[in-house]
Amino acid sequence: MKNILFVLSEWGYWGEELIGPLEACDGAGYNVTFLTPTGKKPTPLTVSMQPGYIDPPLGRSVTSEEYAQKTRQVDSSDRLNNPKNLETWFPLRAYPSSPTYLRDMETYYDKVDWIVANELVNYDALVIVGGSGALVDLANNSRLHELVIGFYKLNKPIAAECYGVSCLAFARDIREKKSLIWGKYVTGHPIDYDYLDGTGFEGNHANDDSNKGFGDGYINFGPPFYPLEYILRDAVGPDGRYLGGVGHKTSVIVDYPFITSRSTASSAECGQKLVEVLEKELTRYGW
Repeated sequence: MKNILFVLSEWGYWGEELIGPLEACDGAGYNVTFLTPTGKKPTPLTVSMQPGYIDPPLGRSVTSEEYAQKTRQVDSSDRLNNPKNLETWFPLRAYPSSPTYLRDMETYYDKVDWIVANELVNYDALVIVGGSGALVDLANNSRLHELVIGFYKLNKPIAAECYGVSCLAFARDIREKKSLIWGKYVTGHPIDYDYLDGTGFEGNHANDDSNKGFGDGYINFGPPFYPLEYILRDAVGPDGRYLGGVGHKTSVIVDYPFITSRSTASSAECGQKLVEVLEKELTRYGW
């Protein structure tokens, strides 16, 4: 049985972007483990559970009754109640200002290398679920970057959806500082589909008595923090290519070991291609 590691934000994931690849993995009989940055149960974005929600850039509904119901069912089940904790699993890289920086980094790399060699080898693929929350606690999460690099070193499939693709752009060996997707073909949320207003975040932060987070658990940040398309275009370099597929209903790119998915409507296809990569050794699709 294959083991798949799913990473979700604690600040709001899009329901269909979890359900699409999750159903594909469940259907293939895979064992799924969930992971969040600090081990808290992830929260689905409310609009991804509201049938008929009209996406402003697209001018049409992007939340069907089917996926809204499936998202609610998974959220109300116990599947996501106790995700693996990334913070306690991978170490935090030392600051260069540390008086023991060289020794700290030796310990850091020893720990990361041990996790890759002894624990990541037990997983067959990585899935980074999309949604606006990925902007907050996944994109620039150095622990997640090391996790992604670990799968890359092991030559295992890495799937990322929507804003989750940002993790691939920013994951890089700190010594070289070159993106892992340099020279690759990828897709991801295009600027044409970015909100001008309404990029929101949700989570359980208002209810944990920590006085951290956004108070009522939701805030509208207007547009996204950054235009993902521009970042991806720069990250792939002159020999790679960003393909947004604007105007097409879906956009999924396989350029092994990466499987990238544009947004909500592409989620089921992303899951299907992940299974084909694992079962049929698919290495190229969509370009």
